[in-house]
Amino acid sequence: MKIKISLVVILAIFVSFQLNAQQKTNLELTDIFDLEYVTNPSISPDGSKVVYVRNFKDIMTDRDYSNLWITNIDGTQNRPLTQGNHRDFGPVWSPDGSKIAYRSNSQDDRVKLFVLYLDTRESVSLTNSANAPGSVSWSPDGQSLAFTQFVPSNPKSLLTIPAKPAGAEWNASPIFIDELNYRGDGAGYLKPGYQQIFTIGLTGGTARQWTSDDQDYGSPVWSVDGKSLIFSANLHEDNELVPNNSEIYQLSLVDGKITALTSRFGPDGNPAISPDGKQIAYIGFDDTFQGYQVRNLYVMNADGSGVKNLTEDLDRSASNPQWEANGKGIYFQYDEKGDTKIGHVALTGKVRTVVEGLGGLDLGRPYNAGSYSASSNNRFAYTLGGGDHPADLAVWVDGTSNRITSVNDDVFSYREIGKVEEIWWKSSYDQKDIQGWIVTPPNFDPSKKYPFILEIHGGPFAMYGNSFSYEIQQYAAAGYVVLYSNPRGSTGYGAEFGNSIHHDYPNHDYEDLMSGVDAVIEKGYVDTVNLFVTGGSGGGVLTAWIVGKTDRFKAAVVAKPVINWTSFVLHADGAAFFAKYWFGAMPWEDIENYWRRSPLSLVGNVSTPTMLLTGEQDFRTPISESEQYYAALKLQGVESAMVRIPNASHGLVNRPSMLMSKSASILSWFNHYRDQK
Repeated sequence: MKIKISLVVILAIFVSFQLNAQQKTNLELTDIFDLEYVTNPSISPDGSKVVYVRNFKDIMTDRDYSNLWITNIDGTQNRPLTQGNHRDFGPVWSPDGSKIAYRSNSQDDRVKLFVLYLDTRESVSLTNSANAPGSVSWSPDGQSLAFTQFVPSNPKSLLTIPAKPAGAEWNASPIFIDELNYRGDGAGYLKPGYQQIFTIGLTGGTARQWTSDDQDYGSPVWSVDGKSLIFSANLHEDNELVPNNSEIYQLSLVDGKITALTSRFGPDGNPAISPDGKQIAYIGFDDTFQGYQVRNLYVMNADGSGVKNLTEDLDRSASNPQWEANGKGIYFQYDEKGDTKIGHVALTGKVRTVVEGLGGLDLGRPYNAGSYSASSNNRFAYTLGGGDHPADLAVWVDGTSNRITSVNDDVFSYREIGKVEEIWWKSSYDQKDIQGWIVTPPNFDPSKKYPFILEIHGGPFAMYGNSFSYEIQQYAAAGYVVLYSNPRGSTGYGAEFGNSIHHDYPNHDYEDLMSGVDAVIEKGYVDTVNLFVTGGSGGGVLTAWIVGKTDRFKAAVVAKPVINWTSFVLHADGAAFFAKYWFGAMPWEDIENYWRRSPLSLVGNVSTPTMLLTGEQDFRTPISESEQYYAALKLQGVESAMVRIPNASHGLVNRPSMLMSKSASILSWFNHYRDQK
């Protein structure tokens, strides 16, 4: 009897252990270090293999790393090409499929250009410059590579400063600045110099520099005959004050002559040369100074004649053009209603959708970003997104899509995440249809009441979608129902919808968002006493705008906002752009309009406990914007706080812990007020 009892007890303990082992728990903040995602899917010319970048993080160094992986098109023999805690990225196949060019900082933390030979799996470093090479293009014969690289310059200074005595320890010399664009978000204060065009052979040696004037040149692609490079750049004399006017150029590799192939006013870029070399596809638009302008796919003859707009009737922005192998059409990608798709346009202008479901490239927030590449036999490799996973590798062959990787199955085997549900509603302002997504907590019970977070995207000309979001999933894991959406001004819904905030932002996007909150409340599972609101960048603008117009939210987090449009357009890293496109006048020419649209103008109405959160090295929406609002809230007696993320630029993704700290800070603020009766 004792033996039988012992066996039963042992069996019960074993079963209990197995059940506990299989039970999933909610996502935790430090899980950011375990999440991986796929980028840069590059299919071989013959469509038989795919090289891609597998991105991962290290919790001890707080760094992002990436290695190259290769797989057969059917998913077999999926294995790493490179290994180690460094960054390998940007793989590009040689025309014959025997080599892969890529960039890496694997040797001494400097990014260099490498070529990997697939027959031996050996990598050879071709460059050894202090400055990183840009995107790479193979010559048609597979013997040379073209790329851009930063070349420092020595600008003259008008300052005459006495020299210090020998051995003296003086302060660093003053910095003389006489350019409009002197700093950039993520780059800091810009070093003097320009992006120049280079070529280099597979034998290495010194790269040949083809351009050398005081201009920034775009990434070049080779002509089919190998005698010239095609690139995009803004080489106009007024390019500092008129930044949105680039052209497509041809650089002769015979005599170095540069010839403009386009001439209209507006940005022309992303050149792609037809298989026979007779035509060039490119992306652009006729600039009308609107905040949102649909980017069309054009085609022209190789000499710049015969320009034709192929996507004029699509009413969606095209990008990433890649020619069909027979030269009769062009593949491209575009966003539509929260989804990113691969389209095809015939040279006759007929458009069709080929693949849907691209995405997953933004790990933090649910921006629907994706990428793809096409083979010579019309197969595709692309990043597959979804609300339940970051970007994985997928392929499309003969009309069928196949998911190749599931790089986070290990994490999701023991973590439960929130379910994502699409929702549409009518705006109370003008009955516009607004699309959004509800994320419910793990083990959601619709008969219960849950606290609620409205999360608002930035841009404002951007698009959320059914994409996995670390931030949103953290809120769901903490027990919140979350709504995120695409209010008016979002992309992916056409020119009219995108420009419905033209020179009128923020304004009626407020009604779009409040109508969405009401639509979720009507479902019956929201605790209306515990409503919270947050957003970053343009979403920070709208969050500050919202608490200036209503007190229905229990607490708010205003992340990296614009608070005062006058100070923003003169302090952000796009001084020549924002006033011209978003306002149509300089601040001193239209003081009333700038103030009317500034959340600071409504600060006297705010009673909602509000926290500010911004990176200290944010040069897009500088932290001085948050500081202004913080001081104003304090002077108004509003419960408020400010969180400063050291060393962080606008994206708050320089280090993995920055994204974690942002989410943790927002939850800390909301949880504090949620728990108050």
